[in-house]
Amino acid sequence: MNKQIQEVFVLTAAVAIIAAAVFFFLVPSHCSVSSISGLAIILTNFVPLSVSQITMILNVTLLLIGFLTCGREFGAKTVYTSIMLPLFIGVFERVFPEYRSLTGDMALDVICYIFTVSVGLAILFNRNASSGGLDIVAKILNKYLHIEIGKAMSAAGMCIALSSGLVYDSKTVVLSVLGTYLNGMVLDHFIFDQSLKRRVCIVSAKEEEIRRYIVQELHSGASVYQCYGALNMEPHQEIITIVSKTEYQKLMTFLSKIDPAAFITVYKVSDMKYIPKGPDYGKDMR
Repeated sequence: MNKQIQEVFVLTAAVAIIAAAVFFFLVPSHCSVSSISGLAIILTNFVPLSVSQITMILNVTLLLIGFLTCGREFGAKTVYTSIMLPLFIGVFERVFPEYRSLTGDMALDVICYIFTVSVGLAILFNRNASSGGLDIVAKILNKYLHIEIGKAMSAAGMCIALSSGLVYDSKTVVLSVLGTYLNGMVLDHFIFDQSLKRRVCIVSAKEEEIRRYIVQELHSGASVYQCYGALNMEPHQEIITIVSKTEYQKLMTFLSKIDPAAFITVYKVSDMKYIPKGPDYGKDMR
């Protein structure tokens, strides 16, 4: 029970940080930077509702679409954070009804928003949750179009940023676009890149020692394939393993010591799936 309370507390704190970033920095700038709240800022010019009310409507709508298209992948955490975000923004609207800007500069507001919201999002992603909104759109694009999460969020955010041209001047549009691009870079580097796996392919004369290190020390799996050098057609054993960022650093240190001449290629892996073989596996494969 204590763990559940701690989890709720951490999620609530993360959402509060995101809501503060939206209210204290994004709303005063009038920019639409890569978020549903940014779209809500634009829509306040067309409908008689507050940012928090529009955000709530959009988040609930996207949640329903997400459940219909992706099933229950979002879980209770995303539902909780999607509802709490507009509630926190609503609290800030009531407590600070005349709030203008903390910095007095649009560009500074956008920069402060990006780095503040990244803190909240990092906490959520580390807890296997999200703030809803564009995260749901990105998840849908990732599932059906196989677009990386960070790039999907940037693409959706860019559409929202460009829509600010319907209401605001060219300076606001430019800041929205640049802010969205910078926001995507920050998310990719500081959040999504941390969870990426590395697919490491190794050809070395020390194949047995390397394989033993991966299995026994890193406690990771590996596959071994026979390959041939194109020059002399000499046979070699290639080890392929998928490791986390920490495991990758340890593996590279080990390889530099045991065989500096090893041939190594590395790929980033954003998604892994295991498809079990059913009773009809291999039948009628056309």
